[in-house]
Amino acid sequence: MFDAKTYSTRRKRLKEKMNNGIVLIMGNVDVPMNYRSNIYRFRQDSNFLYFFGLDYQGLAGVMDVDSGEDIIFGDDVSLDDIIWMGPQPAIAERAREVGVEKTMSMAKLADVIKKARDEGRPIHFLPPYRAENKLSLENLLDMRAGELHDRASVELIKAIVALRSVKEPQEIREIERAMETAYRMHTTAMKMAKPGVYEHEIAGVVEGIAISAGGMLSFPLILSVRGETLHNHSHQNKMEDGQLMLMDGGAETSMHYATDHTRTIPVSGHFTDQQKTVYQIVLDAQIQAIQAIKPGVPFRDVHLLAAKVITEGLKGLGLMKGDTQQAVEQGAHALFMPHGLGHMMGLDVHDMEDLGEDYVGYDEEIKRAGHFGTAFLRLGRRLQKGFVLTVEPGIYFIPALVDQWEQEGKFREFIHYDQVRKYLGFGGIRIEDDVLVTDDGYSVMGRPIPKSIDDIENFMNQ
Repeated sequence: MFDAKTYSTRRKRLKEKMNNGIVLIMGNVDVPMNYRSNIYRFRQDSNFLYFFGLDYQGLAGVMDVDSGEDIIFGDDVSLDDIIWMGPQPAIAERAREVGVEKTMSMAKLADVIKKARDEGRPIHFLPPYRAENKLSLENLLDMRAGELHDRASVELIKAIVALRSVKEPQEIREIERAMETAYRMHTTAMKMAKPGVYEHEIAGVVEGIAISAGGMLSFPLILSVRGETLHNHSHQNKMEDGQLMLMDGGAETSMHYATDHTRTIPVSGHFTDQQKTVYQIVLDAQIQAIQAIKPGVPFRDVHLLAAKVITEGLKGLGLMKGDTQQAVEQGAHALFMPHGLGHMMGLDVHDMEDLGEDYVGYDEEIKRAGHFGTAFLRLGRRLQKGFVLTVEPGIYFIPALVDQWEQEGKFREFIHYDQVRKYLGFGGIRIEDDVLVTDDGYSVMGRPIPKSIDDIENFMNQ
């Protein structure tokens, strides 16, 4: 945890952004894997962590906007719990560590909420994403679970997004701490990738590195020689000479601050000429996009810049044609990069995505695009100092997408389908780094993971 003042200050700042009422932040509980006492690894709710800091099950936090009072609700362990878990600090003791003086049993939460409702005070809550908390809120608020998402407090969501988007110095230090784990994860994978090795052999070691550093993966590992599948979580393929291995993976620290990197490497240790050409286009797009980052720049413009670099590169390969500006404006490039350039990152690898992408990545000035590809851009609004975000352009040859677009006759003025078909089976290439927006520019976070063609080949063949 950070010090108690950090959490007290965050709660104070949140209450200053709210008009009135009480703020309810639900912590998470254990979730059974296949029977009640065999559970998934616990992961606390990120908003609860941000404001209340306690990484334990079965807690809830209330902030009274009008009185300024903060309360943590939870139950002390029983003797049966102690037998299995050992002695545990009292809830009151834990609460003082995060600057909260008042605690109550979880059973009292319903009384506090009912009293506020009876008085006609607003109850501000966030859209729940776990079934257990949906059921709890359904009972607390006398509201059907299916209504909770639409009736969540927009005022609270916007206030939290404003606070969490700009990272505090201690948060940046914690993210940087995770970067060293990320470096070991990716460079180990580079060393292990060889013909005849199964993907799961590498995936298991990579996840072990994250756990051995005291944390966990920040999301299920993407590691595959079928890189054209954007979120390919299967690890069953045996690697073959001539293939590319794409690994998109991140680490969380024990405090749950995340990293997110992608590298695409040749299984044989050497890129083919065709792979080099496509790889360099993606790398050029990533470098130019990163160099365009600074406060005040709409990230949507950075995304479109990367799309133009990719379009120009593919024109040089004879896969695209026509006016680059028009091709990107109309979305023809999305055949090859059907996703956004990046997303916010922090306590969540897709930071605050549970609150709603449009609240996190867009605002009244910049709205989400409606056409394929750019519509998947999670972050479009103007950048601010203290934002941490990913930059991850890619080029993919997706047979089903090529088939559909060609059959529909889409963008024939921009795409040479006969030439594109020669690349089916190529796979996909994505390159991703994490970037901090600084006073007047950017800083790429962490120890550099080999990224250029020469650096990757030299590292893999040392």
